[in-house]
Amino acid sequence: MIHYFPETTLLITHYNRSESLERLLKCFKALDCKFGGIVVSDDGSRPDHLKKLESLMDQYAFELVKTPVNKGLGNNINKGQDAVKTAYTLYVQEDFEPAEIFTTHFKDALDFMQSDTTLDIVRFYAYFTYPNLIPYGKGYSEMIYSFWNWNHLKFYCYSDHPHLRRSNFLNKFGRYPEGIKGDLTEYKMAVSFIQKKGRGLFYNDFTQLFYQKNSSDEPSTMVRANWRLSENPAVKLARVVYLRYRWLRNTLDLVFMK
Repeated sequence: MIHYFPETTLLITHYNRSESLERLLKCFKALDCKFGGIVVSDDGSRPDHLKKLESLMDQYAFELVKTPVNKGLGNNINKGQDAVKTAYTLYVQEDFEPAEIFTTHFKDALDFMQSDTTLDIVRFYAYFTYPNLIPYGKGYSEMIYSFWNWNHLKFYCYSDHPHLRRSNFLNKFGRYPEGIKGDLTEYKMAVSFIQKKGRGLFYNDFTQLFYQKNSSDEPSTMVRANWRLSENPAVKLARVVYLRYRWLRNTLDLVFMK
């Protein structure tokens, strides 16, 4: 059975991970999942990867948006989103792949977006659950930002992980900042999302619709510290102090950041 979503474009950001990209496209094809369009936005990959991308274009019928040099995550998403022509965008980075159950729950997400015009985003994957959730339906909950919650994860209603959004997203929340590190790009968009009163849904079983695949040949280009997982008492105390500071800093950013 073919699952066709003509009102949605699959937007994939890519950088030097053409094997991962091919795997992602193969997974959607295996699920008989088709979209109104596919855009691959490349961030100045090496010639060998660009050659691979060009060889995949005919097979998977995607539009390749390139830049001559690496300009960072913000520019890569911006130029990719500019190429989208449908009402909705499914944004996925190249190192993910959809699970077998994805299409059913994606249809539910799209139905929610179409029936409730105040929804801006539906998130399909996360490392941690969002701290304030209200049941919405069919395995989804609405994310509610609360000033009084001390969990710093509350600031990430928006995330760069796989999600569905309206293609006019940049008109409401602004373009992604360019020329800065990827994690700061994501954070600034998360702040803008709250500032401009974005509404979003979160899939409760948040590791079951997409899997993140990082092979030894094509490891993740995003490196994060693992101090959050340490059980050392001194590190745990430092973590508590840091997270309180971060809560205050992020709250001030919501007030003063433009």
